[in-house]
Amino acid sequence: MDPDGELFERLLALDHSRQEPWGPLHGVVVACHRLQQATAPLPVDDQLFVQLRVFLDGGLPAVSRYWAQARARNSHRAGGAPFAAPTGPLLDGPPARFAVTIRDVAVDGTFPADGYPDRVRDWAVATLEAWGAQKQPEQRK
Repeated sequence: MDPDGELFERLLALDHSRQEPWGPLHGVVVACHRLQQATAPLPVDDQLFVQLRVFLDGGLPAVSRYWAQARARNSHRAGGAPFAAPTGPLLDGPPARFAVTIRDVAVDGTFPADGYPDRVRDWAVATLEAWGAQKQPEQRK
């Protein structure tokens, strides 16, 4: 397994412990990792980008609201419609390099709790910046 993959496995174990500060940021770190491991261009409205923008705009409470609304829309009981497939323009990518990676978040390979939320935020910012996906599709015109 590649070093980044090993770090991601270590981080997933911490995430799945559901302990602070790792557990609540699970969805954000999965989005960052998947976007940094992407092998093809992605649409600007891909749910991975949307989740990172929601997180950076409103923090974890906004992410929780976003996914609660998504679950409600997707529920057959509510008569909601599932997420629509992304239709936005493809972004140039995947980027060749990122200013912050999982190695930076890991620090010494242990993902220390001290400063972890800030490192994840920096990772999200760097991921969106590298892809050029900081703005919502309607803001990109």
